[in-house]
Amino acid sequence: MGKPFEAGVVVRDLELMERFYRDVLGCPVVRRSCVPKSVAVPAGLGGELLVVWLQVPSGGRVKLILPQVAADSVRSAPAPAGCRGLSYLTFHVEDIDPMVSSLVAAGARPLSEPIVVRTPGGRISFWADPEGNAVELVDERGRESCSGRSN
Repeated sequence: MGKPFEAGVVVRDLELMERFYRDVLGCPVVRRSCVPKSVAVPAGLGGELLVVWLQVPSGGRVKLILPQVAADSVRSAPAPAGCRGLSYLTFHVEDIDPMVSSLVAAGARPLSEPIVVRTPGGRISFWADPEGNAVELVDERGRESCSGRSN
């Protein structure tokens, strides 16, 4: 397990989503690839895919995956803990405040009111990216000491 953890997100608009994760969340592109049908079908991935790997500044990677055949229905983000299975991606950020206006300008929408919530671990904020995937931002500045509790 020497390589960073990767999470894959199936998208409809690769260019839009790459700009969002790269420009707004600060995840630079590290690799691009086309997975041919001859590999994707036997691997259970359906068909040919375009994949963009983005490096998350705090560690790990996000893969944006564009099927060359229409993907099954993409769900809009419910309450992040409202269903079983992978629910949201978490990004640790230095400061949530300047990101809020950037997120709105990039087509994201907040999933809570208030938008930024203070917790014993700092501050958190949940958003739907431009295609409705849930994203959590964690800002640990001002972290309070609360033993036995975490985000």
